[in-house]
Amino acid sequence: MATRTRTGNPAATLIVIIADIMALIIGAWILMYLLDANRANDLVQWVHDAARFLAGWSHDLFTFDEEWARVVCGYGLAAVVYLLIGHAIAGAARRR
Repeated sequence: MATRTRTGNPAATLIVIIADIMALIIGAWILMYLLDANRANDLVQWVHDAARFLAGWSHDLFTFDEEWARVVCGYGLAAVVYLLIGHAIAGAARRR
């Protein structure tokens, strides 16, 4: 039985890692918000600042009455977009 090795494009791998980390930071903020994390904590503040920077274009994009719904949809949209675009670009880079 032949062993199949996978040699990937290092640029595509880097793109996927960056997109995943960006989505992970945004997802961590959504989770911290929903669990009512202590915003005076330095880690929570750093994650919030980073997520706000990454999702600045989609923050308050939706106008739901409930703030938790605005946070989940606004930040969640940014996370999904980063994942989709990052993985699409990486897929195109792998095909080259």
